[in-house]
Amino acid sequence: MKILLLYGTTEGQTRKIAEFVAAKLETYGDSVALVDATASTDSIDLRTYDAVIVAASLHAGVYQNSVIHFATANSSWLNQLPSALISVSLSAAGTDPDDLKGIAACADRFKTQTGWTSADVHQIAGAFRFTEYDFFKRWMMKVIAWEKNVKVEPGKDLELTNWEALATTVDALRARFADKRK
Repeated sequence: MKILLLYGTTEGQTRKIAEFVAAKLETYGDSVALVDATASTDSIDLRTYDAVIVAASLHAGVYQNSVIHFATANSSWLNQLPSALISVSLSAAGTDPDDLKGIAACADRFKTQTGWTSADVHQIAGAFRFTEYDFFKRWMMKVIAWEKNVKVEPGKDLELTNWEALATTVDALRARFADKRK
């Protein structure tokens, strides 16, 4: 199967997640085109793919502009292909019902905004990337960690991605994609 895996990242965790997903899909013998959404995506011909996965991170309730642009420009094809959105956020690591409802609402807004209504959404936890933040963002993220009772070490990143659960998600996505090809 030929799969496009397009990602948008801010501090790098979504790229790491996309690389993991691509490697997992390649164990099935799939051909995966891993594309950074900030690169020129205008030449991507979705007719040459059997499925599409878009991975994007949420920051202040919004995905990367490059991902929004790609999904909007290609929504008609995305709605015809087996596809999924991997939504990466810190809130996905928690169990707070309001946080989970909030990230689901963000994904729904994205689907409405872009017209990519068939996207199968998977919420995946991201990471605190303190080494990537400027002073103000580092301070804000420490406050968020404190509010959520997440223990962080000064000057160290904290990865919240559950790689085992992500592998299970990829297996399920791959099975769904294969079923839709029949």
